[in-house]
Amino acid sequence: MRQSYLFTSESVSEGHPDKVSDQISDSIVDLFLSKDPEARIACETLTTTQLVVLAGEIRCKGVYENGEWAPGAQDEIERAVRNTVKEIGYEQDGFHWEKFEFINRLHGQSEHIAQGVDASGNKDEGAGDQGIMFGYAADDTPDLMPATLYYSHKILERMAADRHSGAAPFLEPDAKSQVTLRYEGSKPVAATAIVVSTQHGKGYDEGEKEAELHAYVKQVVADILPAALLSDATEYHINPTGSFEIGGPDGDAGLTGRKIIVDTYGGAAPHGGGAFSGKDPTKVDRSAAYITRYLAKNIVAAGLAQRCTIQLAYAIGVSKPLSLYVDTHGTGTVGDDKIEAAIMGIDKLGGLTPRAIRTHLGLNKPIYRKTAAYGHFGRTPEGDFFPWERTDLAADLKAALA
Repeated sequence: MRQSYLFTSESVSEGHPDKVSDQISDSIVDLFLSKDPEARIACETLTTTQLVVLAGEIRCKGVYENGEWAPGAQDEIERAVRNTVKEIGYEQDGFHWEKFEFINRLHGQSEHIAQGVDASGNKDEGAGDQGIMFGYAADDTPDLMPATLYYSHKILERMAADRHSGAAPFLEPDAKSQVTLRYEGSKPVAATAIVVSTQHGKGYDEGEKEAELHAYVKQVVADILPAALLSDATEYHINPTGSFEIGGPDGDAGLTGRKIIVDTYGGAAPHGGGAFSGKDPTKVDRSAAYITRYLAKNIVAAGLAQRCTIQLAYAIGVSKPLSLYVDTHGTGTVGDDKIEAAIMGIDKLGGLTPRAIRTHLGLNKPIYRKTAAYGHFGRTPEGDFFPWERTDLAADLKAALA
């Protein structure tokens, strides 16, 4: 491992066009799961100037059965979509929650996919797709996340809170951040560069108003990052293009699933390639990524390693994972193979089958809209939300490896 290096991660705000699409898709997941905990959803969203399009496959009791929509179901879907955009804050000429054209092209789930996933006879429920999923944790921050991504998210969360409260009325919904830190060994020691691009009100690209915007962003950064990481040598790039009045889906088309590195670990860990938003938890792209984060976080929380990467692999229609791989990057207190064996031996994890994962984490619930901005990981578990961020497996792991 290199002893001195720079590393960078980025985040995007809830108003970024791709994140608007993610949140719409997950609002549909939540809507259907609230009607039917066993619903099947694969919802993709396109957003562009005054247009939102849904496409994908669904199956949901009381909403869409036997190729037919229940009375009022499509109106309820449209209300959920418009309310999501309203809550984000889009009331602009190019994208307004009341005025955009809405097209719903959701249709029934393929019978051939369904027969592989559904349990029947002696066949256990299978994975909703093939693929590889990764989880990661590191002791950079209290949330056991890479510091570069953690601070990138926090900067934009703070700006969004100020926009919604009226404390920063010059901000508009679309924004991006990027944090570069210098590491010595495995620990961040200095912020070398901060990039923030934010959509803004008219006139905040010149003169005193521009200076006000820049001063505001620097104060947010100072409030979020530890003082020890900032210095006169820290470079700031605030709205480096000069103007950012046109943003969101009016400025750039958005699609579900295009921010998979923002959603996960900011490039600090591998990614299997599958997006999360718009998918019910039978899709292991989502549920297995959540359980691998849960396992990696608990391994680090238990003091068994400073960093941990975990991979799972599945085949569509097959319940048992094809492989489990643990890598503690030379920081483990026991062998990685012993940790693998311990995980598979913990009864409550049920051999990491898709149904066991959903049961252990309680994933068949409408909990997903909150995940679709500012990262799926490193969030505070509250009630049913973000259960994969709990550290309640640490004692089991310690006992299994004692």
